[in-house]
Amino acid sequence: MIAFLWAQDKNGVIGYKGTLPWYLPNDLKFFKQMTINNAVVMGRKTFEGMNKRPLPDRINIILTTDPNYQADGVKIMHSREEVLDFAKDYSGDTLITGGANVFSFFMDDVDVLHRTIIEGEFEGDTFIPEIDWTKWKLEKTEEGILDDRNKYPHIFETFARKK
Repeated sequence: MIAFLWAQDKNGVIGYKGTLPWYLPNDLKFFKQMTINNAVVMGRKTFEGMNKRPLPDRINIILTTDPNYQADGVKIMHSREEVLDFAKDYSGDTLITGGANVFSFFMDDVDVLHRTIIEGEFEGDTFIPEIDWTKWKLEKTEEGILDDRNKYPHIFETFARKK
């Protein structure tokens, strides 16, 4: 299965200067739960925004057009087709995690959307691409818990592509 996994503010912001514009431990925990022992696909800029550190216990796939790009502990892929071929033969889930261009490349290929909506407005320079919501059915929603560390109201949503 191929899925998108992202967090956004209420205006669709997903990033700022290569990183997340908020700190929300509940969402980081959700991200880990969804991706552990699976494959994550991200663009080079997203990976570099994580200080080029592969996520442990996951297959980290970096999608880049740079044929000479190298990084330790990751698989480098150069095309949408290469990622789709990997996902077809992979027994786990393949989760597309950003950035905006990478989401755009796979918009027609995903089966599931996992979205965290943070009820706030943040400064951002990267936005989730436009999604045709008529093609998706909300399967699950869960309100995030607020506490000392999780200061922003948030909701976790899962959508399945309509058949």
